[in-house]
Amino acid sequence: MSLWENFWDLIWWFLWIFAFTAYLFALFAIIGDLFRDRELNGWWKAIWIIFLLFVPFLTALVYLIARGNGMAERSQKEATQYQAATDDYIRGVAGASPADEIAKAKGLLDSGTITQGEYDLLKAKALAHPTQNV
Repeated sequence: MSLWENFWDLIWWFLWIFAFTAYLFALFAIIGDLFRDRELNGWWKAIWIIFLLFVPFLTALVYLIARGNGMAERSQKEATQYQAATDDYIRGVAGASPADEIAKAKGLLDSGTITQGEYDLLKAKALAHPTQNV
């Protein structure tokens, strides 16, 4: 065999591997979308899964054409929910900024709740550890 015959065989092999990998990604996306969809009845989900097992390429193509828009909407809704949960978590653990902590301490000092020494200590802590709550 010549070098070029081996080269084109290798190209075809990579093309088939790419197509199979793309199909697996689409298959897992479809299955994930089926279980994420709360509007679709359980029997319809089962029918889609059975067709995916016995007529995989055609079923995947029909699913992506027929339910692709809803699939994108559900995926975006889930991503938005994850982003909101992440933002809430970050806000919850981040605490107040050093300026907020110093302002709170100043309010306590002005109201007479703490002494000047305690205020200085709280201010030093806020400036030393800006990511911790005092």
